[in-house]
Amino acid sequence: MDHERIVVLAHEKFPDSAKTALGVMRYGDQAVRAVLDRDRAGERAADHVPDVADAPIIGSFAAALDATDGDVDALYIGIAPIGGGFDESWRDDVRDAITAGCDVVSGLHYFLNDDEEFARLADEHGVELYDVRQPPDDLGVATGSAADVDADVVLTVGTDCSVGKMTASQEIVATARDRGIDAAFVPTGQTGIMIEGWGNPIDRVVADFTAGAVEEMILDRGDDHELLVVEGQGSVVHPAYSAVTCGILHGSMADGFILCHAAGRKVVHGYESFTLPSIPAYVDLYEDLAAPVHEASVVAGAVNTMDVADDAAAEDAVAAFADAAGVPAADPVRHGADRIVDAIVDGILEAGLAE
Repeated sequence: MDHERIVVLAHEKFPDSAKTALGVMRYGDQAVRAVLDRDRAGERAADHVPDVADAPIIGSFAAALDATDGDVDALYIGIAPIGGGFDESWRDDVRDAITAGCDVVSGLHYFLNDDEEFARLADEHGVELYDVRQPPDDLGVATGSAADVDADVVLTVGTDCSVGKMTASQEIVATARDRGIDAAFVPTGQTGIMIEGWGNPIDRVVADFTAGAVEEMILDRGDDHELLVVEGQGSVVHPAYSAVTCGILHGSMADGFILCHAAGRKVVHGYESFTLPSIPAYVDLYEDLAAPVHEASVVAGAVNTMDVADDAAAEDAVAAFADAAGVPAADPVRHGADRIVDAIVDGILEAGLAE
């Protein structure tokens, strides 16, 4: 998946509901030549998201290919809908990409390689279909050995899904590196895998192997770095996704947690009949869940204030969260991740050296 020039599919979802597209555009090494969104064709990415490299928004892959003079290596599917299904309205774009000799990278639960038409066309045109949510075949159960690696391990956990755990993880790693800390990102979801080019898609792994799939990644990278930041998934109270949250937590055997929250959110995203617990309740839930396997504390908070327009109101939201959680907090995109990294250094890295 090492492509320099890509087109990102985000039909009818850019930017607010295309978090995979935004993640790749913000943190990936790929050069985004165009974004596909038939509803916003003729506009530009910078019109909506000022902190990503600009690209034209075009209505179809065929039109994007013409606009770039064929200067494209791959099509990335930049939407991750609930359930991970394939929208048939995307078929023409995927078909056109394959026939143009471009690879296709997908984070859906719907595997492109299992689609008879796409598989046949890919074979005919000599391109690869990368289903990043296809787990490896050799996963096994956890052995409980992740705590033995040299690196300290931090896990981003959430009050809900879609609160910015992947974004917070990326920002923490970047800030830590800027400060001379040898930090690495451990991807557990489709967007992180697309960005990093490696990882295990935890929400597609057989339940018994979930913790083992995380442990495998910790063991693979844990002696090569000073700090590992593991990308969390879901929430411990999520009615659909709590299982993957618990698997990541126990498999990583993290030394500390960063509690991520979307400012103003009161109910579970997509499951609005379920009310979110209080912030102190989350702190206790995550720490209590970890304790029997590997004790860890919430050391900082990452507050997503994307929907808060006023800077002063955003600061107030972060301050209220920090007070409720009893730890330092910041919006790592809006304010930078220095407060969070300070807390990691003080609460985990320096504490580990003192032991």
